[in-house]
Amino acid sequence: ALPIYRMGLNQFSDMTFSEFKKLYLLREPQNCSATRGNHVLSMGPYPDFVDWRTKGNYVTPVKNQGGCGSCWTFSTTGCLESAIAIKTGKLLSLAEQQLVDCAGAYKNHGCNGGLPSQAFEYIKYNGGLEAEKDYPYTAQDQHCQYQPHKAVAFVKEVVNITQYDENGIVDAVARLNPVSIAFEVTDDFFQYEGGVYSNSNCDSTPDKVNHAVLAVGYGVQNGTKYWIVKNSWGPEWGLNGYFYIIRGKNMCGLAACPSYPIPLL
Repeated sequence: ALPIYRMGLNQFSDMTFSEFKKLYLLREPQNCSATRGNHVLSMGPYPDFVDWRTKGNYVTPVKNQGGCGSCWTFSTTGCLESAIAIKTGKLLSLAEQQLVDCAGAYKNHGCNGGLPSQAFEYIKYNGGLEAEKDYPYTAQDQHCQYQPHKAVAFVKEVVNITQYDENGIVDAVARLNPVSIAFEVTDDFFQYEGGVYSNSNCDSTPDKVNHAVLAVGYGVQNGTKYWIVKNSWGPEWGLNGYFYIIRGKNMCGLAACPSYPIPLL
């Protein structure tokens, strides 16, 4: 059974929350309220349980953003990696560093933050994203070194799920692929160790989200609906790098700006 969440000692336990925030979260809250939904809902019904990690080789191993507020780039690559793998059977590892260095014209700010939907726009109009191995991650802002001939992943369309429509996220995760979401991390979340996370003190509005992650599945246990979410704080954190969070209540704003790409194959 999944108990209510627990906190424990981890690699962040010797930091205050304000120290943690400076290093790991979006420095500027990313107001994503401009995104209008263009996700087309099906009528369902949806399975009670979906986990893309166990459906096949569709989700890359958990990565580690290090001391850079680049979570938005990991949510972006994770989502595009999975979307391509589900359509082609080929799982690529894509370059977060290219997004850190090169996606600034799309209202992104490298290690100071950004949004997956804006990163998908960059990939679409820039003409592609390189592989991790060709543009390795350094956890710092650098000059853009993108080489178009090395691009291996492409975006045809950027899909935003209507704000606060958590059923729309269920629809996309059940039928299509994992979905990029963002939410507000408060001072207890970073010491999460297991169980289903919830918090009555976090905000649920788009101007307060400060961390982007990837919903790779969902479930329900003993009446508690939850999301299965991939984080970018390394595999030692949480549940092998993942966490569960309450589903259906827009917990901490997780339904404020969900998005995913349609890959160009």
